[in-house]
Amino acid sequence: MITLQVNGELRQCSAGLSLEQVLAELGYQPRLVVVEFNGAILSRQAWPTQPVVESDVLEVVTIVGGGS
Repeated sequence: MITLQVNGELRQCSAGLSLEQVLAELGYQPRLVVVEFNGAILSRQAWPTQPVVESDVLEVVTIVGGGS
């Protein structure tokens, strides 16, 4: 297990995962979020190959549809 900071909170997830896998493990639907990874917006195409390690910092913003 590794510890990450996600939206200002310490969260644990399995070690050895890609960003895409971490998002799924933490309960996010990857197609509905935008991710800032260690201070930079990371393109969705990079998520499957981006390794996540101890102490990485993620800011995950959920996209909400709707409105009037």
